Amino acid sequence: MKHSRYSLALLAAAAVALFAPSVVVRAGQSAPAIDAFNAAFSKVTSYTFKLHSHETKGSSVQQRVYDYSFMKPHFAKTLIESGDGKGSGGVWTGGEKVSGHQGGFLSGIHLKVDLHDERATSLRGYTIPDGLPQNIVANYANIPGTLTQAAGGKIDGAGTDVLTLVVTNPAGNGGISKQVLYLSQETHWPLREILYEGSTPVLDQSFTDYNLNANLTQDDFPF
Repeated sequence: MKHSRYSLALLAAAAVALFAPSVVVRAGQSAPAIDAFNAAFSKVTSYTFKLHSHETKGSSVQQRVYDYSFMKPHFAKTLIESGDGKGSGGVWTGGEKVSGHQGGFLSGIHLKVDLHDERATSLRGYTIPDGLPQNIVANYANIPGTLTQAAGGKIDGAGTDVLTLVVTNPAGNGGISKQVLYLSQETHWPLREILYEGSTPVLDQSFTDYNLNANLTQDDFPF
């Protein structure tokens, strides 16, 4: 994934955050950006998007672009468009199983594996439903910690709100101590997320090419 196109946007976001007031979300309350996303999500029945992911674990690095499809209540499909595992895909229809295939000459072989099987997860063990925007936003409401919201500057010309979650118990959160999520002020959908172990970013993912009126059916999710 190429992140150079985001560098200026992040510098601008940092400058805005220095001078813009932030809102500390108290326990039992919801951040305005989360409420805005939930309202927007409630109007969507199916969607597609691309997830650009740069992920590290120790000295290992994984870069991928995923094509994602989702239909309510719990149908999700991914295809690795580029990067490690190119051509591999999986379908999740709720529960603890994934139907998938590998890329290349093994693409015709379909298997059902556990949701957390390493063949169905990313480098750090993230699953297909972990990459869904509604689940990502829900993490900021549900993971214990200190949550703040501020203006986040622009990403690809879109003004953003930024949520920053300082996690109370990183050991219970896959080692992640801080999570930062940028949401569009226009659509309220996520545009970028960065996860940290201490001061080290270990997952940097961007959301592009949203189609929020995809008109998908169950036939689009063969299991």
